[in-house]
Amino acid sequence: MRYWQFWWRSLLLSSQYNPPEFVELVMTTLTMALLLSWAVTQQWPYLVLSSSYAMGAAISMWVREAITPSPHPRVLQILAVLLLIYSLYTFADLVHYL
Repeated sequence: MRYWQFWWRSLLLSSQYNPPEFVELVMTTLTMALLLSWAVTQQWPYLVLSSSYAMGAAISMWVREAITPSPHPRVLQILAVLLLIYSLYTFADLVHYL
């Protein structure tokens, strides 16, 4: 029980300390989970939702970096570019599914 309380309090503290970064973390986690769901089921709605979350997280990272630079901007820029490339490639590839 203590483990879950510690986990829950850590989650709440991190969401209160830096909400935009917490939202980006949730969106990136959902991106990966939905991509795994698509790999198992091969149903295109999972892929569309995954790439939408990836694009939203990438744009959110760029906007947040433009407003308030972080101590590790290079890592965020690379992650944002990778998420954007994945999203654009997926949307371009979805034309073949439909």
